[in-house]
Amino acid sequence: MQKLLTGAFLAVCTYGMTAPAMADPMADAKAIIAEHEKMPVFAAPGEAFDAKACMKDKKVLSIPISMTIPFNVELQKAMASAAAEIGFTYTTWDNQLKVDQWIQGVSQAISQKYDALDIAGGLNPEVLGPQLSEAHAAGLKISTTHLYDVTQEQFAGVDYSAKVDFSGAGKLLAAWAYVKTKGKPNVLIVGSSDVLPSIPFVKAIQSELTALCPDCTQKHLDVPVSEWATKIQPGVQSALISDPGINFVLPIYDSMSQFVFPALRITGSEGAVKIASFNGTPFVLDMLREGQVDMDIGESLGWAGYAAIDNIMRMTCGLPTVAKLNVPLLVFDEKNVKTAGIPANFNDGYGDAYLGGFRKLWKLN
Repeated sequence: MQKLLTGAFLAVCTYGMTAPAMADPMADAKAIIAEHEKMPVFAAPGEAFDAKACMKDKKVLSIPISMTIPFNVELQKAMASAAAEIGFTYTTWDNQLKVDQWIQGVSQAISQKYDALDIAGGLNPEVLGPQLSEAHAAGLKISTTHLYDVTQEQFAGVDYSAKVDFSGAGKLLAAWAYVKTKGKPNVLIVGSSDVLPSIPFVKAIQSELTALCPDCTQKHLDVPVSEWATKIQPGVQSALISDPGINFVLPIYDSMSQFVFPALRITGSEGAVKIASFNGTPFVLDMLREGQVDMDIGESLGWAGYAAIDNIMRMTCGLPTVAKLNVPLLVFDEKNVKTAGIPANFNDGYGDAYLGGFRKLWKLN
């Protein structure tokens, strides 16, 4: 577990970085936002292929970090649905965030002669280094799903990775805070450096804010996942008290918002300080609809599941890997949040362009 969650600490840092000013930062920031306010359209991540033919009699086993996490449950449902359309064996290895259960999953994939093993939903493959080496020796191909940022290199024991544009989400959050504060953001970023893609995610926010507004203030509160419930609220409260000028809090994962909002209420900052985040988690979209959150960047898990299966099949069939997981990022705010459902869910609001897109790509039509 230590390799899964490493470098955990709690700190508040102020950044005074300098960068060349943009010619028209407000126009640039608005353009970033506008790009992600459009209804998502399907863009093929690679060449079309006969999925049924190349996956005939193939077996894939996926090990999510934990099936106690709703995100992983929904992602696995979508992956299983996509596999069912193709007609190959797809197995989700049920577990409750325990290393010995992950190891048992790898052993099952080897003993049952699976063709591919997917490490999904945030599980760091380095934790299973020796077991994955054994799987490779047995002839299995190994992928990761929804783990790495597009800027990160994958673990040497992995063949293909369906990477996520966390950096793009970071730039979008920075642009949102800049535009909504009329070019005067004073931002508190709440991160978790123990989660693998968090470091490039936070850096993308910091860099974009600096590019948009070199003289603006930004701070970073770093809280390990295991301490969200106990450290985020007091950490945000302390930051707000020490700097009453803060006008935006950007928790990089939207489930953090449930601990950020009480800090705003307690300090009397509700309304004056806005929250924007990433993931499109249903209860956070409900918070947005109720006015507690200003914006949430969503990604359809139905779409993500089909995109993940596309990459796994490309690996299994010997096709080139995709540059990133083929899932658009969509801005949810007060104007469109009701399209996510009442109460919100993981898939409404994004349209269904991915279904026809992937079916055509896999030559099912």
